[in-house]
Amino acid sequence: MSKHLVIVAGNIGAGKTTLTERIGDRLGWRTAYESVIDNPYLSDFYADMRQWAFHLQVFYIGHRAEQYLQLAHSPESAIADRSIFEDAFIFARALHHMGNLSERDYHAYRRAFDLVVNGLPKPDLLLYLKAPVPVLLERIQQRGRAMESGITADYLSLLDTFYDDWLRSFDICPVLMIPSQDLDFVNKPKHLDIVVQRIQDKLSGQESVVFPD
Repeated sequence: MSKHLVIVAGNIGAGKTTLTERIGDRLGWRTAYESVIDNPYLSDFYADMRQWAFHLQVFYIGHRAEQYLQLAHSPESAIADRSIFEDAFIFARALHHMGNLSERDYHAYRRAFDLVVNGLPKPDLLLYLKAPVPVLLERIQQRGRAMESGITADYLSLLDTFYDDWLRSFDICPVLMIPSQDLDFVNKPKHLDIVVQRIQDKLSGQESVVFPD
């Protein structure tokens, strides 16, 4: 059986962690997750984005590259919650756009990012989870992370725009877009079945089945 490396991308609250867990369980794949609880900068960043933006982005370069290489060199198939590419093309870009990452720091970060990413093996598939901003905001509020309490609809909309820009030119690997607002991976096994089938079809170069209404 072929080994695969799949990365999951999507806005905050799109359902990446839940889907990664379910795919790992269903297919017996190794899983890796975004550093949240053990992230030494994240809570400081949400309290003062301008002060901690550069520190957080540099932390993520090392954290995600290390995680990615572990998965790439593993003998088993793997799926990762959040891609390293989003750090630069979505989040660092947004921080720069909002004035929270200076021109000097942004360009220093991008030089380091490009050097690291250019040395990484390519993934086999990018899963992009997309949901409307009101749905994202509701999910963020429901999970109740104190550090996320300041996330606004405007910020999520900005990220959404940058995701659209990024994916228009993304050509590193095939992309499978999943409309996650209508899918319940936890309580509706049929929905997970369809996503798994779409992933397997995409990895084998086929296209089939549509998502449920």
